Amino acid sequence: MKKIIYIFSLFIAVIGLLDSCINLESESYDSINTTIFPTNADDADALVIAAAYGPFRADGYGGLFQCAKGGLASNTDMSTDLLDCKWGDSWWPAVLQLNFTATSDIPTSFYGTWANHIGKMTLTLDRISGIDMKEEEKTRLVAETRCGRGWLAYILYDLYGPIQIPSLEVLQNPTQKVIVPRSSKEETVKLIEDDLKAAAEVLPAKYSKSDENFGRFTKGLAYTVLMKLYMHEKEWGKAVECGREVMKCGYSLVANYKDIFTLENEGNDEMIFSCIETRGVNEQMWHAHVLPSNYPTTNPNIQKWNGYRMPWQFYHSFDPKDKRLEVICSEYVGTDGVTYNETNPGEYLDKGALPIKYGEDPTQTSESSEVDVVVYRYADVLTLMAEALARSNNAVTQEAVDRLNDVHTRAGLTAYQLSDFTSLDDFLGAVLKERGHELWGEGCRRSDLIRYGLYIDYAIKYKGSTTAKEYMNLMPLPQSVITESSGQVIQNEGY
Repeated sequence: MKKIIYIFSLFIAVIGLLDSCINLESESYDSINTTIFPTNADDADALVIAAAYGPFRADGYGGLFQCAKGGLASNTDMSTDLLDCKWGDSWWPAVLQLNFTATSDIPTSFYGTWANHIGKMTLTLDRISGIDMKEEEKTRLVAETRCGRGWLAYILYDLYGPIQIPSLEVLQNPTQKVIVPRSSKEETVKLIEDDLKAAAEVLPAKYSKSDENFGRFTKGLAYTVLMKLYMHEKEWGKAVECGREVMKCGYSLVANYKDIFTLENEGNDEMIFSCIETRGVNEQMWHAHVLPSNYPTTNPNIQKWNGYRMPWQFYHSFDPKDKRLEVICSEYVGTDGVTYNETNPGEYLDKGALPIKYGEDPTQTSESSEVDVVVYRYADVLTLMAEALARSNNAVTQEAVDRLNDVHTRAGLTAYQLSDFTSLDDFLGAVLKERGHELWGEGCRRSDLIRYGLYIDYAIKYKGSTTAKEYMNLMPLPQSVITESSGQVIQNEGY
């Protein structure tokens, strides 16, 4: 773990080597002098961490999993019934009201920021291939890079549809202007599938927090992302197979839901992948984005910007006995002595309850916390298994109910019986509800609603959107990408 954290601190410097190298006689902004770097195993490790791990961070305003406006989980959930935001910044309405355009800030930003990292990972695979190092270590680094490339390609595919996949030949000749068109759906899915399968064959099942390589990619992660791909493609049987592979990896549910998200329980056995947060290296800002200025925290030094909320209608969909309500605040006595709640919201609870989620960082002195950010965990896989089992059998089975109950009963709720469900749709509705209650703030809701055919309907029903259209199941590519390609890169329908 110390090794990966240390190299992350060099992320900016190393990742720059993937883009440009300047010499005094000429400038070649997309080349790297491979006679200098990388030349040994340490170089290869640094290059892989910079290229393959770089996007999957939560560091202030950087990384795919940041808690700010550039964060994948927070912003996709903001486009659903789970979350809302009080701030009036210009970029929020497009997300909150599903009013996507090709010039919208947040909907286009994930492609604009991260699409070129697919090519960086391809170059990294080529650059480490000739390094003289232990074959076992090289094989692992190749698997990690392919896992990162497959994962990033899946994220972009889920958001935008087929992506641009530059060939190694194109990447090795950056001075030649070549417009790379979008690949076909089949080509994009094949890249994702091939990369993740190859990674899963090599990587260890999981790491424990005490392991030196804790924080690196694993077989469990590769199969989790592959499972999500198959759910996206409605390949239910293949999704079940992936779920079974994850279940062999040694994960287990934490007994108490609220303990999953605390500093004391980082690296718990439910976690499939989390962003490691360390003071001065990577730090996240969830509480700063959620808490009102008058909210009483044990640590008074936490900054509080009064932004993110859980809409009251979603809050009230929980069973009052649900233990997951322990990390959602519907009422508090402010530092001003006033009691705030739904009936007396003041300027703090008018848009909903406080989605606290994470435990406090006792040493936090600003907006930055070193509580690890959850990305994927075992409860996600178990509830997807419940859905995939039912869909693959076109019927509610006892195994599907058991997987749903694994998560449902952990929340302190009465176990479902097979006889409780009168139809497949009835069961699938229970799974969707469970996943919402379990995984809010973790970036699953948009994909779930699209898979259920409800994303646009929910935007209209729960967010009052007057602009949501069916084509917005996919976000638009940035207009700049379309313009610069002279029409060779085709925009998504409707934009």
